[in-house]
Amino acid sequence: MSVKHTSDSGIHLITIDNEKALNALNRNIMDQLESIFVGRKWEPGVDVGIIITGAGNKAFVAGADIAEFQGLDENEGRAMSQKGHRIFDAIEQTPIPVIAAVNGFALGGGCELAMACHLRIASEGTRFGTPEVSLGLIPGYGGTMRMWKLIGRTKALEYLLTADMIPADKALELGLINAVVEPENLLDATRKLILKIGSKGPLAVSAIIAALNKYEDGSLANSKIEIEYFGSCFSTLDAKEGISAFLEKRKAEFTGN
Repeated sequence: MSVKHTSDSGIHLITIDNEKALNALNRNIMDQLESIFVGRKWEPGVDVGIIITGAGNKAFVAGADIAEFQGLDENEGRAMSQKGHRIFDAIEQTPIPVIAAVNGFALGGGCELAMACHLRIASEGTRFGTPEVSLGLIPGYGGTMRMWKLIGRTKALEYLLTADMIPADKALELGLINAVVEPENLLDATRKLILKIGSKGPLAVSAIIAALNKYEDGSLANSKIEIEYFGSCFSTLDAKEGISAFLEKRKAEFTGN
């Protein structure tokens, strides 16, 4: 399991390669993403853009590694969320275009990773979703606020609260993604979009990305709120039950404790 990073003519391809686990974001993969994005100085005009995708054709990223959630306490849950925010905020603040090429399931942390990218192109058959509430948890890597920003409060609440999956065509209608293409055309379509943006003034492109990030009024405060609530979920019996039920492949029985 690894994160593969290759580059060609200024286009960086970052592939989450944990295919046996549907590219789940375990600690090792999060560490590798952190080393790629946090603190890195990208050069507009030299670095043209970044594509993030998943290995294989079943999943972009089908969530976090839930087995790693077992036994976490509130402080450990908060630290996990802080790390996720640090990485995904760095992706969002990258000064060159970052496009998610979403090939299959993008659930939980995978949906959050896609939403942290500037643009998203999905292959037909892709499903998005934030199923954390089924575990007695909430999204912890920026999913609550990014879902709200992308599709609006009403629909964000619907999908966050029900854990329903969003098919690619519905995601396009909602504005969650920019395009839906045939699976065999996904990477080519993503590269074409990066090259189209790359033909424009690179400093102007960076300025637009920076400006839109700054327009997100109160985003830091929102991050702190999500981190606190995500951490506090790990002090509940419901979260312990939800995580155990998932790993034991049974229906969770929540008690509100």
